[in-house]
Amino acid sequence: MARLTPSSYESLVDRQIREAAERGEFDDLPGAGKPLPDLDQRYDAMWWVKDKMRRERLSYLPPTLQLRKDVEDALDAAAKAASDQEARRILEAVNVKIREAIRRPPEGPPLDLAPIDIDRRLAELR
Repeated sequence: MARLTPSSYESLVDRQIREAAERGEFDDLPGAGKPLPDLDQRYDAMWWVKDKMRRERLSYLPPTLQLRKDVEDALDAAAKAASDQEARRILEAVNVKIREAIRRPPEGPPLDLAPIDIDRRLAELR
């Protein structure tokens, strides 16, 4: 009986790859003949997460920074609101988030936010 060595047999996976290549199933794949992207970059264990976020156009901010962005967005939306009532609703919604973050501080940089004085802000907008 012949003795098997690693080079004397073909694994099931290797055989399936070889047969698929012979059938032409790897021909005309996207990126064929092109260099691998980011091949010259340092290795980053989170490369696949960053790549998926870039492809899906996703972003992530720590909770305190996200809240600051939410406040900026709310102030902009309130300034563009069609009525004081709509502006008040927008600002009250973000105040709920601010108060919750003050009660239970989220992770990330210090919050340094206080609830918005809605009446004062609406007077400024008028």
